[in-house]
Amino acid sequence: MFFNKTVASRDVSGYYLVKNGEFAYNKSYSNGYPWGAVKRLDRYDMGVLSTLYIVFKLTDVNSDFLTKYYDTTYWYHEVSKHAAEGARNHGLLNIAASDFFETELTIPKDKAEQEKIGRFFNNIDHLITLHQRESFLIMIPC
Repeated sequence: MFFNKTVASRDVSGYYLVKNGEFAYNKSYSNGYPWGAVKRLDRYDMGVLSTLYIVFKLTDVNSDFLTKYYDTTYWYHEVSKHAAEGARNHGLLNIAASDFFETELTIPKDKAEQEKIGRFFNNIDHLITLHQRESFLIMIPC
């Protein structure tokens, strides 16, 4: 789901073609992701995903903001209202794309505010990464 696999086959028929900046909702639940995960393709120009994913691109929401929003649990309640109760099949939530797109997101209407919030959390993530690297370097004996 985090777009870190390579595909050996050139035949991608029957798969979604995902472009850089687009999002995918993985409906399977796993440890830490009880309602699945939504991630944006950032590292590659294009990727392919199974049709079990829900793939989408944004129209009126700041992409960085939405990336950080889906890293939270705020969207779980809405998804849980639309997923068929008790209908988990082979680890997948039973939620149609149309139902997923009916979920209400709590986001600022002002795109400039969305951009500021997204940038703020990106900066925080960057600082955390820098501090983790620094701590790792300090812990390595010379």
